Amino acid sequence: MTPAARRLLVPAASTLAMLLIHRLHWKAGILARIAAAEQAPAVKLPPLPSPFQKVAASGTLRPDLAALYGAEVRDTPTGEALGGQLIMPLMRQDALPVLIDLGWVPGERRAPPDLPKGETTIDGYVRPAEHPGWFSAEDDPSARLFYTLDPQAIGAALGLPVVEPFTLVALGPTPARGWPDPAHTLPRPPNNHLQYALTWYGLAVVLLVVFGSYVRKTLHP
Repeated sequence: MTPAARRLLVPAASTLAMLLIHRLHWKAGILARIAAAEQAPAVKLPPLPSPFQKVAASGTLRPDLAALYGAEVRDTPTGEALGGQLIMPLMRQDALPVLIDLGWVPGERRAPPDLPKGETTIDGYVRPAEHPGWFSAEDDPSARLFYTLDPQAIGAALGLPVVEPFTLVALGPTPARGWPDPAHTLPRPPNNHLQYALTWYGLAVVLLVVFGSYVRKTLHP
């Protein structure tokens, strides 16, 4: 390795390390803001909510229009069970219906017997609409089974031509019976940046060592 290259090695490594540390602090800041929002009370659902905003919506649930989204195997008191997310419209006065993701239920049960009757308020977060991709499983509207969380497509299959363009994912504790098991936290980005940073930093150091060895052998055969 030439003297000029050696002089650049330490500044380059220091710059890379500072960039990685800055990125890690940025991710930690996002997670801290999510945790703070999680502890704050839900706000009344606005006309144009932000994605993943914690909100509260009031209305009447329609168990007769229940649907199932996704497929997930979970442990239950009677053994493993295949199920999905229970989707149910919340009918509101002077506002469009909003689809509620009430949480995971076994596949054979669409509507728990003890859902609140009449006017109820549900706290949750706003989940933007999904759209099917090349490898998405095909929905079965006649059976009310869906693998893409598209509110308009689900609403149409339930006989609701117009619904809000998002889903409200219910937040709450696991009920005593175990289902529907709602979301317990706001969604978070994975905080594995430090692991990736250390991995790539290590690879960069190895690459510099290999390159330096190659230069020495080339200049001093």
